[in-house]
Amino acid sequence: MSNSIDTSKALEVKTDQLSIINQFSSSLLQLDTLDELFEYVTTQVVNRLGFVDCVIYLADESASKLNLVASMGIDRQRYKYKAQRKVIDFNEGISGFVATTKKAIILGDVTKDSRYIADERPAQSELCVPLVYKDRILGVIDCEHPAMNYFTNAHLEILTTVAHLLSAKINQVNMVNSLQSTVEQLNDAQKLENSLLQIANLTYKASDLDTFFESLHTIINSLLRADNFFIGLYDKQIDILDIVYIVEAGIQTNTHQKISKEQLKDTASYFLLQTDQAMLLTKQDYIDHIEQGHFKLIGRQAESWLGVPFKANERMSGVIVVQSYHEAHHYNEHDSALLTYVSRQISMAIDRQLARQELEHKALHDGLTGLANRSLLIERIKHAILRLTRVKKGTVHALLYLDFDRFKSINDALGHEVGDHFLIKICELIKGTVRNTDTFSRLGGDEFAILMENITHRNQVKEALGRIKEALSKPINVDGHLLQASTSIGIAYTDNVDDKAYLLLQQADAAMYEAKSTGRGQVKFFNKTMRKKLKTHADIENDLQNGIEHNEFELYFQPIFTILDNHVIGFEALVRWHHPKKGFVSPNDFIPIAEKTGQIINLDLHLLDLAAQHISKWHQQGHRFLKVTVNVSSRHFASLDFVAQVHAIYNKYQLPLGSLCLEITESGLIENLELATQIIEGLSPLKVKLCLDDFGTGYSALGYLHQLPIHILKIDKSFIDHVQDSTNPLVEAILSLAKSLKLEVVAEGIETTGQLETLQTTHCEYGQGYLMSKPVPAKEAILLINQPL
Repeated sequence: MSNSIDTSKALEVKTDQLSIINQFSSSLLQLDTLDELFEYVTTQVVNRLGFVDCVIYLADESASKLNLVASMGIDRQRYKYKAQRKVIDFNEGISGFVATTKKAIILGDVTKDSRYIADERPAQSELCVPLVYKDRILGVIDCEHPAMNYFTNAHLEILTTVAHLLSAKINQVNMVNSLQSTVEQLNDAQKLENSLLQIANLTYKASDLDTFFESLHTIINSLLRADNFFIGLYDKQIDILDIVYIVEAGIQTNTHQKISKEQLKDTASYFLLQTDQAMLLTKQDYIDHIEQGHFKLIGRQAESWLGVPFKANERMSGVIVVQSYHEAHHYNEHDSALLTYVSRQISMAIDRQLARQELEHKALHDGLTGLANRSLLIERIKHAILRLTRVKKGTVHALLYLDFDRFKSINDALGHEVGDHFLIKICELIKGTVRNTDTFSRLGGDEFAILMENITHRNQVKEALGRIKEALSKPINVDGHLLQASTSIGIAYTDNVDDKAYLLLQQADAAMYEAKSTGRGQVKFFNKTMRKKLKTHADIENDLQNGIEHNEFELYFQPIFTILDNHVIGFEALVRWHHPKKGFVSPNDFIPIAEKTGQIINLDLHLLDLAAQHISKWHQQGHRFLKVTVNVSSRHFASLDFVAQVHAIYNKYQLPLGSLCLEITESGLIENLELATQIIEGLSPLKVKLCLDDFGTGYSALGYLHQLPIHILKIDKSFIDHVQDSTNPLVEAILSLAKSLKLEVVAEGIETTGQLETLQTTHCEYGQGYLMSKPVPAKEAILLINQPL
């Protein structure tokens, strides 16, 4: 009977165990997270087995530790038990032993096993099974009971089965979690990559910094919480931090906030700039820095603070900062790395913007004085004229055109450096006289302009002239030289929206030249007479190119002869313009206009070509070798193209070497003497000589003689006029200088026999003048070659 009962009970237990296993197997299909699995095992499975406590540990193989993830203890029963150990080493206790050996164990009396580690309420018996999947330890299920010999082989069998099923499920969940994590990481990586590409594109495409910062913040906010965010630019020279972009609680503030030098030193941003290291601070970290005196608390205390410094250029650096005021949200090293990348993009964007601004400033401002240049002035004039439609009736704009008197003399006598410093000081004085709304500009050389907008009474211009005169009334000390400044001023007005900026500039320029012609420090207003003269100039300007294309220009030739025996050794080619409507136009009327407009370049090349044609023709006719001197503008000595152009003329007409001589006037200032020297040396294979005309009338001649390879000097007619019975001391000085420098000398303007006879007693070799011949057409000139004059 007893045996029958035991068998029946065993069958009942077995049936119950199978039910538990079946239900557990079925439930595994419904449970998707480890927490749900562990909760089910400890509260449902183990509880049904009648255990009073159960603890599940998961293994951390890299650290050889077991970490508690779930536990069950039945406090309602007589035997109360609580799990105390949260972490157990692999070599510690029964659980650690099972994790190491991967073998289950039953202990009927734990007090007899030295490996047992008692909890707060020690147990008497213990059952521990490993969680193993493909020979890899995943964890253990550890059950204890206050009664001795409580656990049976049946318990071991069913718990081992549960552990086997649970291990497979744990592995499955881990694989799914790993795949989901990988997918999330890939998605995050793709999102990050797209965002970083967007930021990089912004860096190069943003038209202005405000747009760049706003777009940048939108991208950053999609990657990390940035509803409290700011970017600050720090100017090292003035010690001011300019908050150029700020968002507080998700709301953008458009106005710039400047933190003064006194306030700046107490801020975390300044500490960040000084250390030049990214800072990731918790609330406590921030407090620690405050206690150490690194900075002070300004505003609300953040839960998490992340700041990254950056450098834009030598003068400008900056900070980018995000702050979190939520306990649940803290920044991490990944956020710091992201913000560091962003800071580099900001650095590049700011550097590009500053470089662009610098280039734009250079393009629109004079490099020496920092004033607006001609281009910017014309733009300002255009806009001012357009605004005339919106101003009060009777309102006009005035343009003052200034030319500093005797500047070239000072420049030549004292050098370019002193001349530059002189200009700078004059400009500083005049700057103090103009209104904030006026545009003071440098047009080039010693020519300047002041645009005075919105003049309601002409006395305003008169008062401005008085201020300028007063400012320049006292001598200026420039590098130890006491120099007196004065300026000739031309003034033109505009009151019509249909007026043109360039015409206003021309009118003021014309008035300035009238002022300059009447003496130093004079003022002239543009008038009808000047308007008529401008019209004539404009007509000539328009007709010049047409005259070149239609061969309206002819060369006349004046002989250059030997002083002693009057033999012709060459000619100076002089241009004559036969205008189809105006008739003969004097060179004095069109050469200055051509020089000013730049048309002189094409005109000179045309005249050189004409001279080469005559030389070639004479040479083919068998006439003896002669050289022809052609006047050219100093503008040609600003470009190496002139070398190629002269070589091309020689090749085109197969001219004998030394046929052409180039003549420049002393008053034609050559600004780049080094380049001019290269050009003259580039012509030396053609044996082209350079002749300096009007020698002695200006102040630059000696500088030219020392710095340019001059070959021939022409003594100006004004000196020869005074040579009658005895030589002019200045002529003697020039001849002595030429002899010492081994230069040829031509005396211009010989008009009397007395002048010639006196020059014959000197070292002067060559002469030119009406005494022997006026300039004559080419057909007449050729008749003068073979006989003394």
